[in-house]
Amino acid sequence: MIGYVTLGTNNLARAARFYDAVAAELGLGRMMEFDQFIAWGEPGGRPGIGVTRPFDGQPATVGNGVMVALEAKDAEQVRRIHAAAMAHGGRCEGSPGPRGQDFYAGYFRDPDGNKLNAFCVTAGGA
Repeated sequence: MIGYVTLGTNNLARAARFYDAVAAELGLGRMMEFDQFIAWGEPGGRPGIGVTRPFDGQPATVGNGVMVALEAKDAEQVRRIHAAAMAHGGRCEGSPGPRGQDFYAGYFRDPDGNKLNAFCVTAGGA
């Protein structure tokens, strides 16, 4: 149902470094790039993620209650994605770990404050 997700940024170069690292861990690269916008994913594949300077020219702000979930293949990859986010200017919003039965996730914010998580469905925990 979801085609892609776009998040606002006030510093495209900084956001690009952050998302290049997170996307690389997911085995993805840039699929589209313009002066104001960069997207990562697989053309014609699963939903991608993009960052952009707001079209209206106003500062980008964070949506309260908005979160983007990135599906990882396993708990180890969740930990690596979270570590990549921390190493590239992210802020921890919940260390990787089990969250209920059969769900493992790590939560973080990008350098602009947008909230994301990396998650996987597990069989009996991680």
